[in-house]
Amino acid sequence: MTTTTAAPGTRRTRSPFTADERLLQRHRVGPVDRLPAEYILALLPRLPDWPAATVHRTMRLRGAATILDWLLSHPGEGWQDRWTVSGADRDTSWIGTLAPGDTRLAVTRRQEHVAGLGCLLMCRVVLPSYDFLTAYRAKGLLDRVHTIMRPEMFARLGNAAAERGLSGRDRSDALRVISKIVLHTGTDVGALTADDVLEMFAWGVHAQPRRRQIPGLHAAWDLLGDIGVTPAGVALRSALRRGQRPTAELVDDYGICCRPVRDVLIRYLDERRPALDYKSLAGLAGELAGTFWADIERHHPGIDTLHLPDEIAQAWKERVQVITATDGTVRPRKNIHALLMRVRAFYLDIQQWALEDPGWVPWAVPSPVRKNDTLGYEKARRKTVAAMHQRVRERLPHLPALADAAERCLAETTALLAAAAECEPDEVFDHAGSRYRRKTPKSAGLAARHQGSPSVTAENLVTGETINLTRREDEAFWARAIIETLRLSGVRLEELLEITHLALVSYKLPDSSEIVPLLQIVPSKSNEERLLLVDPELASVLATIITRLRAGNDGNVPLVARYDHHERTTGPLLPHLFQRTRGARREVISPGTVYKLINTALAAAGIKDATGQPLAYRPHDFRRCFTTAAVTGGLPVHIAARILGHKSLTTTETYMAVFQEDLIRSYRAFLGKRRATRPAEEYREPTDQEWQEFQQHFQLRKVALGTCGRPYGASCQHEHACMRCAMLRVSPQQRPRLTEIIHNLRERVAEARMNGWLGEVQGLQVSLEAAKRKLASLDRSIERNRRTGPTDLGMPAISNPR
Repeated sequence: MTTTTAAPGTRRTRSPFTADERLLQRHRVGPVDRLPAEYILALLPRLPDWPAATVHRTMRLRGAATILDWLLSHPGEGWQDRWTVSGADRDTSWIGTLAPGDTRLAVTRRQEHVAGLGCLLMCRVVLPSYDFLTAYRAKGLLDRVHTIMRPEMFARLGNAAAERGLSGRDRSDALRVISKIVLHTGTDVGALTADDVLEMFAWGVHAQPRRRQIPGLHAAWDLLGDIGVTPAGVALRSALRRGQRPTAELVDDYGICCRPVRDVLIRYLDERRPALDYKSLAGLAGELAGTFWADIERHHPGIDTLHLPDEIAQAWKERVQVITATDGTVRPRKNIHALLMRVRAFYLDIQQWALEDPGWVPWAVPSPVRKNDTLGYEKARRKTVAAMHQRVRERLPHLPALADAAERCLAETTALLAAAAECEPDEVFDHAGSRYRRKTPKSAGLAARHQGSPSVTAENLVTGETINLTRREDEAFWARAIIETLRLSGVRLEELLEITHLALVSYKLPDSSEIVPLLQIVPSKSNEERLLLVDPELASVLATIITRLRAGNDGNVPLVARYDHHERTTGPLLPHLFQRTRGARREVISPGTVYKLINTALAAAGIKDATGQPLAYRPHDFRRCFTTAAVTGGLPVHIAARILGHKSLTTTETYMAVFQEDLIRSYRAFLGKRRATRPAEEYREPTDQEWQEFQQHFQLRKVALGTCGRPYGASCQHEHACMRCAMLRVSPQQRPRLTEIIHNLRERVAEARMNGWLGEVQGLQVSLEAAKRKLASLDRSIERNRRTGPTDLGMPAISNPR
């Protein structure tokens, strides 16, 4: 790909998808481009669909002759050159202006010219552009391609579409796209290449106006892959996405004028590249090449040395304190100390490397960023941690409400979808106090299709809103699945999207032979693999996901490839759990979609902060809330670090240190007291024996009404007052006993009030309210299980887990 240089300090914006303009610059000509007009006309009767009626044959010949005569009036070496010079390739208005001396009706003349043009296109006399094919709306032109240009290949494409289960509209769109590619390239279907399909995408990106989506293009790519034209098993989005770019391209985005400095920046980044992930490398290139050196070149043209005078260095440090937006607004730079430290590290690394490699010696100069300039880093870090703690304080109390809202929204949408699905099109029905009319399904539009079938759409007759119930139910399901998985597992966003069906494994406890489900988290940020215990709630969520994905796929979870937005790479085909259907294809949910789905659930929950403003959640907020709840509930900090995949306990402490200073001191005193009876290395990696004991402790938590959720190694903090304890998980079989306890508590409260035992009344009332909450929570769980029913997780077993 050609590299262009931007203006100094101005980063060239790049789309996440490749749209190579060079594909649009290829000059194509048809196989009969240089034949005389009389030879061209002699080819037309050889077409397979040449009509038997004389009037139709005459119409096609006269129309083709008129167009050829008109093209001959324009300069060019062949028919394609004349077609381009005449402007015929840009629009279709010229068709109605041919043969001005013809006195027949305009509609008759146009029909004749359209018939003749169709024959010329079928004989590949000229190869039309995509602009022309988009504007040209002659009925049946693309269908003629199926019957004239290798009909057996189009039959194979139709069979491939049937095997993929494409809807009629998806199949039609895909074949129309392929027909346009055949007409534009002048190539048979079997001789097409991947670049021919990518050219259509590039045309859509660079067209005026831009066409963000070409219906059927993705399905066309897949069908061509099925017959061996495009790479099999590689989705179009994967082929279009930009991979990792060379270091030189990352630096050249910022238009550095001084070649020696540009080269040393590239060399430095190449040295650092093996130890960095691609996103970190691109960010470092932006800071060193863009924010640092390109800014200096823009304000001090001609500078050619890294040894900056004090006044230039000081002026740069003052400029980078703020960020100036494109509209002229100025705001302070939040990461100023991190930026200064990276520039300082750049100079110090070169000084260190110069001791071992003489090639670095000419560039080993004093750093313009002094140590005193970075002294505020620790203070800024503490400020960031404090802001993170405040986010957790605000969001942790509302987390159950958000989960309940997501579940309620899914239940309501599912019920409405079921009610609408039972009705005929245009039938009016009532649901939840509102009146709806099921609308007639439309065959057009990607939004009106779901998994190969028309979606269910209804109009609310009260508000006039038209709702795509299939799409809304799909969004509600995945919103709940994402929120529940994040809050119950504490995984990162990247780890969430990497979960596959193969990640669910089973482990047999050696003493009781109980099967415990485990969730395997593949290496991500920390580049370490770990296993998480799956509690019943998380197991239920994962089971519903697996059941949904298996439906309509012969009982198997579909295989899809995931694109890593950080590393800019596409992984292998795997049974990813967090995948959705988009039109005729499946793909792993993108990080942006995760944010949108969470915001949808937040809008339904209506959660607000102390100032009355809507409270926003980011995926990482669920991880911090998970850590806070676990550690403050008594989970040892080194076990929490193992669960979270943290290499440093300091990182875990920043997640859980969200309370007042006196509580922190109490917690540290608690750790110090434990050290007196435990080994000296309190903060250490747990041994295999400790980890095994941690897995086995779940069988020791049985209590009268169900199971105690008390963390590993923690004693009962509520003197076995289980009714008031949030750790109690009531068993559904104990519901009659819980109801009896509530009835007894009410009688005791009445007795205490009658006798004036006010202190007793207060204590009993607290127990009564706690029991009511337990009963309500149990009823919700029973209703949820009744609605979803038991589902087999289908976990692959491992014989020798490590």
